[in-house]
Amino acid sequence: MTAELVRGQNHTLPLTRLEIRVSAGSPVVAGATLADERGTVRGPGRIAHPAANRVPGLEVSRQASADHRLAVDLDALPDEVHRVTVLLALPAGTGRPASFGAVAAPFVAVTALDGTEIATFTLTGLDTESAVSALELYRRGGAWKVRAVGQGYATGLAGLFADHGVADAAGTAAAVQEAVASGLARSVTPPSRATDGERVGHPAGPAAAGPPPVPSTPPGPDPAAPPAEPPADPTVAPTVAPTGPVSYAHPRRQTSAPPPPPPSAPHAPPGRPAEPVAGDATGWTMDERLYNQIWGMFEDLARAVAAYRSAADFAESRMEQELDRTLSDPRSRIGGAGDRAREAARAKRDELTGRAREVLDRDLARLAAESAVVEPALPAAYAGWDNPVWHGHRVPMEKPMALRIGDLNLPEATDLRIPLLARLPLERGIWIDSGSPASGPGAPEAGDPPRAAAVRTAVLLAARLLAVHPADEYSVHVIDPAGSAAGPLAPLVGAGVLAGPPATGAQGVAAVLDHLTRRVDLVQMAVRARAADALPPDLDTAEQLLIVNDFPHGFDDRAVTQLRYLADEGPPVGVHLLMVADREDARAYGPVLDPLWRSLLRITPVADDHLADPWAGHAWTYEPPRTPPGSRVLEQVLALVAAARRGGGRRAG
Repeated sequence: MTAELVRGQNHTLPLTRLEIRVSAGSPVVAGATLADERGTVRGPGRIAHPAANRVPGLEVSRQASADHRLAVDLDALPDEVHRVTVLLALPAGTGRPASFGAVAAPFVAVTALDGTEIATFTLTGLDTESAVSALELYRRGGAWKVRAVGQGYATGLAGLFADHGVADAAGTAAAVQEAVASGLARSVTPPSRATDGERVGHPAGPAAAGPPPVPSTPPGPDPAAPPAEPPADPTVAPTVAPTGPVSYAHPRRQTSAPPPPPPSAPHAPPGRPAEPVAGDATGWTMDERLYNQIWGMFEDLARAVAAYRSAADFAESRMEQELDRTLSDPRSRIGGAGDRAREAARAKRDELTGRAREVLDRDLARLAAESAVVEPALPAAYAGWDNPVWHGHRVPMEKPMALRIGDLNLPEATDLRIPLLARLPLERGIWIDSGSPASGPGAPEAGDPPRAAAVRTAVLLAARLLAVHPADEYSVHVIDPAGSAAGPLAPLVGAGVLAGPPATGAQGVAAVLDHLTRRVDLVQMAVRARAADALPPDLDTAEQLLIVNDFPHGFDDRAVTQLRYLADEGPPVGVHLLMVADREDARAYGPVLDPLWRSLLRITPVADDHLADPWAGHAWTYEPPRTPPGSRVLEQVLALVAAARRGGGRRAG
């Protein structure tokens, strides 16, 4: 029976391996402190927070989120730790809630690994506080208990850390907020589901109503590994090192609203997984089903790798603990007892890691088979440039729901690439970082300057946007102050699909920015006044994309202000930003441009593992779009766009 705690109440914990689940109405930072008998935190190594998310026996999320799962193993805590305090804080920044009084009351639950609630606590009564000690796990008489605390701090994390005896409380709090701000800036925006449909027909089997099933654990005294970086989604099953089939069906995709996919999959014999089928998700259209299916594949890969990494970490930690216990006995150092203990511990580690790898390989094989079926069936908006769909492409009559802007993969499965789809219309601008990577597999080839590669990536994205929209529904503007991108921009210029020639010089920059700023102002006023028919007849109501090359060269202070305005206010009214820039070039502006960089999704013209997901905290390798070597698919597609525009006419610019 679940104990519903009130402030100050405690409850005995029947288990030592737990999850602490947090649900809040706004993104919060979750962390924990490990204190001694006096309640003192002995240094920064006893604090788990996004910048250092693992301490012995406890792991927290690397990012701010409305939902968290903290993995706790009380048996793995150091002997001197007698108190674990779970803390919550609001991330700093403009436009974010400044106090818990402005958001819904956070809810915290202590659960078993299978999701069974042991104790819950709703943090009511908070007002001006921006940080709070939510729960406390503490030793008492050889047992562990949980106490509902709910102690808020109007002085934020600095006040909370100071109250816990942290030496440099202000510095630690600043480091946490800096890590959170960095994580939010580089995170992959979760793809918005078109519907809450279930990904049916997955090899793991259909999901039942209620919480998802938990993978079985190995028999015997050796438990499965605890979850490593738990997903932020409160409905995601804990990532345990399994030995049996793993269900990756997402319970949020359980609804009867959209129609289910057609029963095109052949029935598999009992005990064998069904063959993968394209469109194996719910949705009203095939594009919607494929979108949801790709989103499900992304989640499946994230969870499979998280489970493997968790199992491998657990096996390594278990080996170290066994060696410490064995070698702490002086008698084990006599003769060959120590060597035998090392060999046995390493063999056990290898066995556990090998079993986890077998499960991972099985799941990767299923995802690879699904990817092989899905890729050829993708529409042009979702397809790679090497997909045959482009050879028979025609300019559509309807807008797409999403756009492929690259691919994602993880080190454990570099050959398995998941399309990175951005919902349309774009909710945030895109920044293609033209700074040269230092070294590694993503470094550009000799004779291929990173700036030129970045402009080519922008051209491919712009061409795809033009190709998948109706002929009169998308306009592309280019600012190239010094004319340095004339070569890479040649396909767009030569096809005649731009709204005008690339703007050069200070006057050209000012003219384009004034034009788009005026458009944003007019549309905003029309929307607020509900007078769309009052817009000037010469206003282009199509979606607008502005490509800016070599920022901030050629931009004065007024132009910089206008660009920031377009980045913030443009997307809701159909003006989108695609910047090609090296942040080092804008260093002279100092922190003035920090909000601009944070508002944009950073991608690179070369493969780079800079993108993080808010579920498992993986560092995903992003691969930019590329056309096949020697292919003229880009020129052919742009010629089709140009022909469609000539045939259908264009609105005035």
